[in-house]
Amino acid sequence: MSQDRLKTFKNFGKDTDELRRRRTDQSLELRKARKDEQLTKRRNIDTDELDNTLSPAHETNGVQTAAAVSVNESTLKQIVMDMFCEDPDRQFSATQLTRKILSRERHPPIDIVIQAGIVPRCIVFLSNDQNPDLQFEAAWVLTNIASGNQAQTNTVVDAGAVGPFIEMLRSPYSHIAEQAIWALGNIAGDGPVLRDHVITKGIVPPLVALAKTQNSASFLRNVAWTLSNLCRAKSPPPPQDATKMCLPALGRLIKMTDMEVVSDACWALSYLSDGPNEKIEEVVKSGVVPRLVELLGCDNYNVITPCLRAVGNIVTGTDSQTQYVVKAGVLPLLTKLLKCPKSNIVKEAAWTVSNIAAGTIDQIADILAAGIAPLLVDVLRTGEFRAQKEAIWAITNITSGGSVDHMIHLCQNGAIPAMCDMLRCKDWRTIVTTLDGLENILKAAQEVNQVEKVACAIEESGGLDIIEQLQSHENNTVYTKAYVLIDNFFSDEVMSIFNLFHSFHKDPVCMWKW
Repeated sequence: MSQDRLKTFKNFGKDTDELRRRRTDQSLELRKARKDEQLTKRRNIDTDELDNTLSPAHETNGVQTAAAVSVNESTLKQIVMDMFCEDPDRQFSATQLTRKILSRERHPPIDIVIQAGIVPRCIVFLSNDQNPDLQFEAAWVLTNIASGNQAQTNTVVDAGAVGPFIEMLRSPYSHIAEQAIWALGNIAGDGPVLRDHVITKGIVPPLVALAKTQNSASFLRNVAWTLSNLCRAKSPPPPQDATKMCLPALGRLIKMTDMEVVSDACWALSYLSDGPNEKIEEVVKSGVVPRLVELLGCDNYNVITPCLRAVGNIVTGTDSQTQYVVKAGVLPLLTKLLKCPKSNIVKEAAWTVSNIAAGTIDQIADILAAGIAPLLVDVLRTGEFRAQKEAIWAITNITSGGSVDHMIHLCQNGAIPAMCDMLRCKDWRTIVTTLDGLENILKAAQEVNQVEKVACAIEESGGLDIIEQLQSHENNTVYTKAYVLIDNFFSDEVMSIFNLFHSFHKDPVCMWKW
């Protein structure tokens, strides 16, 4: 079919950028779900050691319980005295006790420790590479303080901890480097301001080097999580030169066998791909797309969720960027995800399909060849509303850029009755999208002199009655589209043909199967 002929029934005036949808209209929903997706800060809790902690002020026959690890005035004074003395053993013991106090699972006394003036002293200990045990305990103390609220995190930063922590990334002791990574991850996870502060101070080169050379799963979990915090947030996004440096490391991390490492690396890639086409291109060029697509077939939802988001973000880009994902084999995996019992996965999968469907006519053909049309119709019929909204976008985008044969394929798979049911929803934007889809199908039918059949199918599905009611809808766009649809495709002449057709064919199915 020629391009001129296609234009006669496409969403005229809408280009690919309008049909593809990024995440700007879903930002509120994503912010609410952020804690479920990935924690931005983590406290280092050591419950085993808590159960055996000996505190000078709280002893019970030489045995210390976790509940007894608390701070009273005398304990705190002793800690401060020991930390500020010149005896390395007393410094170590006091710092270790502080760490254990802050490692309580619930309500650690972070503010009490801050007010005692312990933070600056711990930062001094960070630079004491001649005493790695003390260095480690001080880093752990500051890690747990930085895991607190914004003011508590700022206390650590304002006291000058970032520079020494970055130096510790080069420590010959892996447990010290790992603790520094953890602390910097907490600081970067506070928000864009501290994220950029950590980046400016030089975290990326040594962190990337560790991602390439270390193989311990525990170590790499902290690396991947910290990288994800460095890539997080869009307003403003992280510096592009820094994220470019992160991509090779992320490419290595998503190939690991530890699924926690893979999950955090995929979250980082989902953040980096959430933006303009130039950002998407950097992700595509890094070579991660085939592995991302492959991971969509795993059975771990903690990996599938960020993978699907990253892949979905990439297909909001150009047709060539989308094609790269299609060639990697994403469509068969999307058919599986559209049948997933988790509604959020179905929603994301349908959103991804909708953006692929906003591409070329060949990409639409690939979608239909993969057997996705009946799955989208099933989502319209039985899915949760959030998933239904994405499915109707996918179907409407197919009708916008597809051929007449593609419209026929949709109708043969039950699209019209399902679309008519969607007109009953309360969301006016979804109604408009559905009306656009029905109009596109009618225009396509008009191209091959079959508009009466489609109009009859809509009427038989109850759609005509609903469209007539929508002419009195409170939203201007809805009632205008409904009026135009009635005026153009449901005239008295069309409906008289429908009545004649109906007298010969009692089975309504034949009316919309071209």
